[in-house]
Amino acid sequence: MLDASREDIVSGSLSRVLVVLAAPLVVQNFALVAQEVVDLFWVGRLGGTAVAAVGLAAVFVGLLLVPFMMLFTGTQVITSQRVGAGDEAAARRVPFTGAALAMPLAAVVGVAVLVGAEPIVDRFTDEAQVATYAVAYLTAYIPALFTTSLSDTLEAGFTGWGQTRIALSVNAVAILVNVVVDPLLILGYGPFPRLEVFGAALATGIGYGVGALVAIAVVLHGREGFRLTADAVRPRLATAREVVTVGAPVAGQNLGRQLARLVVIAVVSFAGGAAGLAAYHLGSRVATVVFVPAQGLAQAATSVVGQNLGAAHFERARRTTWIAVVMAAVGLGVLGVVQWLFPEFIAHVFVPGMVGPDLTYTVAYLQILAYGYWALGAIYTVEAGFNGAGETKVSMVSTLAQYWAVRVPVAIVGVYVLTFDVTAVFWAITLSNVAAATWLLAYFVYTSRRGLFERAAEPQGAGEIEGENDGATAG
Repeated sequence: MLDASREDIVSGSLSRVLVVLAAPLVVQNFALVAQEVVDLFWVGRLGGTAVAAVGLAAVFVGLLLVPFMMLFTGTQVITSQRVGAGDEAAARRVPFTGAALAMPLAAVVGVAVLVGAEPIVDRFTDEAQVATYAVAYLTAYIPALFTTSLSDTLEAGFTGWGQTRIALSVNAVAILVNVVVDPLLILGYGPFPRLEVFGAALATGIGYGVGALVAIAVVLHGREGFRLTADAVRPRLATAREVVTVGAPVAGQNLGRQLARLVVIAVVSFAGGAAGLAAYHLGSRVATVVFVPAQGLAQAATSVVGQNLGAAHFERARRTTWIAVVMAAVGLGVLGVVQWLFPEFIAHVFVPGMVGPDLTYTVAYLQILAYGYWALGAIYTVEAGFNGAGETKVSMVSTLAQYWAVRVPVAIVGVYVLTFDVTAVFWAITLSNVAAATWLLAYFVYTSRRGLFERAAEPQGAGEIEGENDGATAG
């Protein structure tokens, strides 16, 4: 069985239910990483200029998607809590409310892209062709804002419900379509036009459009769990407020992280030049693959914590968090040991001909990163405990402190004052990860002993009464 029932989540083996829920999410996240590799492969057929342009555009896409993370997280957390409380009718309203909020938000962001893409991109590059490609990519990405937000919001509903197998299927379809359409639209095979970089972004929108159709088909057909009902699609202001309130700190968290990364990349470029940037990007790509199991486990833990809180099983919610922390920290720690022992081999898997300063910096970064892998596993999963309790502000504050109080200052001081060497940035990254894990774990111990989960369950009844009143008014 690849899905976990409410009974499993609120009364079964916690380690088993975490693995059952996390497994399809891990596969899904690995598929997302594979999708990025495939996109890069086909864009690479156009040359280095196209790759540089898409890389630049990807930074802006990350910023554009920040507000949508608010809706995805809010939808998953509130849905899981409603399901845990046994109120399936209220749970069904949440994903449809999230999707209804996502559509006008996508329109606003899309208009901003049309108006601001060209002048903003011009500030980041002096190369005309890079700017042209980047603007083309961003413009073509506008339809993807609608399709990805609809697909991902409904998917968050399935995940919050514990139906991660369906969430995996929706995302797998989107990714498969994207992978198939990529070469057709980028290079223009057969009857398809050669759209180059524009086609890469368009393929993403088409893939997630098909994924959204699959999600809609599932909720229309749904024989159990998350399915479409007349009551579910009626507008409810209280539900919308809850989704935004719980998810808003996540948006702030991601915004702070994206802006800090821009600063870090600037420092890496100053201190290490092309070799430093090559090491930074390769290390980041390897880390993205390594973190996938912890991310999937954290997503699963968020739903398990939320449902156990809804069922007023506070101790199970607390134990869920600790089990997830141990599993992720140990698992990533083992991967870190492997990476520390074989950094040169890993570097050559990605870039077979890497030598000289590129290889020296890359080996150093891979080994320095490995020291903090256990901490990243702990960060993802202990944040899941806070997020499942609706305390998403903790993750936001922690991330902002991790990047702006530790990583950026240490990197700047290390490079400009102490060493003038790019490895100071690499140490700043690992030190910030260890610091964040330490204070999050300490704060979780403190708050969980002082009623974190008990307080999280208190508003459930009042929230539902308000939701019902709003529904009556809207109807």
